[in-house]
Amino acid sequence: MEFKHISVLLDETIESLNIKPEGIYIDGTAGGAGHSSEIARRLTTGRLIALDQDPDAIKTATERLKGYNATVIQCNFSEMKQSVDNLDINGVDGILLDLGVSSYQLDNGERGFSYKYDAPLDMRMSQSGTTAAEIVNTLSVDELTKIFRDYGEEKFAYKIANRIVNERQNKKIETTIQLADIIASCYPAAARRDGNPARKCFQAIRIAVNGELEALETALDKCFDLLNKD
Repeated sequence: MEFKHISVLLDETIESLNIKPEGIYIDGTAGGAGHSSEIARRLTTGRLIALDQDPDAIKTATERLKGYNATVIQCNFSEMKQSVDNLDINGVDGILLDLGVSSYQLDNGERGFSYKYDAPLDMRMSQSGTTAAEIVNTLSVDELTKIFRDYGEEKFAYKIANRIVNERQNKKIETTIQLADIIASCYPAAARRDGNPARKCFQAIRIAVNGELEALETALDKCFDLLNKD
């Protein structure tokens, strides 16, 4: 599947970065290289460091940034300081982070991010580490409730978590549709008519699987230390 993704607020982002042709910039979520390409083509003697934890994104960004002074590295943006240090760069002039899941990841059903496709429960942006299936099949009711409540603002968090734990005793929850159906069964019929009620829980599990908030906190701490004066 081709890595297609519409870059969010592309013009506004590029304008806000106030790119200097000789500057050094980090795109912490290269994705399909939409933002990265726009940054790179504005550089002359400058340099772009494009990071992403998704192997599919790395492959795409590497191809689309050929011909530019760009270095593509597979890592989580929380590891940007180490990546920059490894390149003997002491400071950068701008950093971009595009948070959340990409349309490519959602539309690629086999990645298990979406309740719209029947696929193995995965949701790993890096395609390594703990899967969504492992989380829903091993965590306690209280742990799942906390994830749904904190990361999804799900009002039926406890009911859904309890149903998941009961259901997995009979059969392991392995697919997106299995999980979506369990979540939907915890909602009143009227609420189910307003769209798929699994959205909030899927978001919450994805955030937990990828440690998104922890990664963001770490990245923000390091971002300001990396920025050059002014």
